[in-house]
Amino acid sequence: MEKFIKLTSTVVPLPIENVDTDQIIPARFLKATDKNGFGDNLFADWRYNKDGSPKADFVLNNPIYKGSILVAGKNFGSGSSREHAAWAIDGYGFKVVVSSFFADIFRGNALNNGVLPVIVSADFLAEIFASANSNPASTLTIDLENQTIMNNSTGKSESFEINAYKKECLLNGLDDIDYLLSKKELTEAYEKTR
Repeated sequence: MEKFIKLTSTVVPLPIENVDTDQIIPARFLKATDKNGFGDNLFADWRYNKDGSPKADFVLNNPIYKGSILVAGKNFGSGSSREHAAWAIDGYGFKVVVSSFFADIFRGNALNNGVLPVIVSADFLAEIFASANSNPASTLTIDLENQTIMNNSTGKSESFEINAYKKECLLNGLDDIDYLLSKKELTEAYEKTR
């Protein structure tokens, strides 16, 4: 995984509440067992017509919105526990998803795949949407070391919570296996004393 320390980016606003994992990546795309290509089918039913042509009114098809941060409505990632949803978000190029609430399993899957889910207050989320709607070039800065998110249009910021272990993994670009391997010498030294 890539290290994640600090990111400043424009945002893609998706002000829809209760987005479930089947909407993020429809079940018909779950046949693959590796992560390749999932980003092409992110929000496929919202993004494409039945003939495969892009729907002009969906935000991912709007050229004025781009960036590495997806800003979503409340209760993002509910539904099934499919890890493919996190794969699709990462595969599309999003490094951060901001919402006022995430389903627990989705949140864990995102963190395990190098995508940072940032929980903000409902008021701050509304402010971010307002900034993006009034100026698509507006940016957010996510500082993982200090656990803050700043709306650069207003100068307002909030703190966010993250599990200390997952924070260490993201800061160092480690998945769970990489983390265990980084502790190999400590583990071997401990085992010698047993």
